[in-house]
Amino acid sequence: MEWQTFGRRQVYGSPWVEVWLDEVEVPGVGWIDHHVVRYPKASTTAVVTNEVGEFLLLYRHRFITGRWGWEVPAGWAEPGEDPAAAIAREVEEETGWRPGRVELLTEYDAMAGISDAHFRSYHVTGSTQVGEPEDISEATRVEWLTEAEVVKLLTSGEVADGPSHAALSYYLGPHRLSRTV
Repeated sequence: MEWQTFGRRQVYGSPWVEVWLDEVEVPGVGWIDHHVVRYPKASTTAVVTNEVGEFLLLYRHRFITGRWGWEVPAGWAEPGEDPAAAIAREVEEETGWRPGRVELLTEYDAMAGISDAHFRSYHVTGSTQVGEPEDISEATRVEWLTEAEVVKLLTSGEVADGPSHAALSYYLGPHRLSRTV
């Protein structure tokens, strides 16, 4: 069953987020007003690994949730910017490491029932350190962690950020399994 949209009006808008009220007909339910959150910029994340199998993560505080946690480098692609180029830029700005190779891991719609938030996750390899992180507001620490440490962080809830959790879990699970099948 496909919902039909008959109108929409913007409730709020900024360069980062828009909130819309869509008038839709839901089969078997009827007409309703449905809130939709739209993101004008594409979101990108990166699982950055090195030649010995370590992962480059950032430790930071998120004021909205009031939590500290580990995250992968992430950011927005500017309108017209290639998402792979955007994540390469973000990795260097946030960590001080310049990516060598950037390959798409997966992409997904994070909250398809209410939002058009579309994420692309990349695997970055061959990075070289070019200096300190440019954006000091991004993280308290930037560290290379072993796979065992990353798995422990994931299972203990210390990776609470959804895009980071999805990217790391995808890399450690389906991405790895697809290479052995």
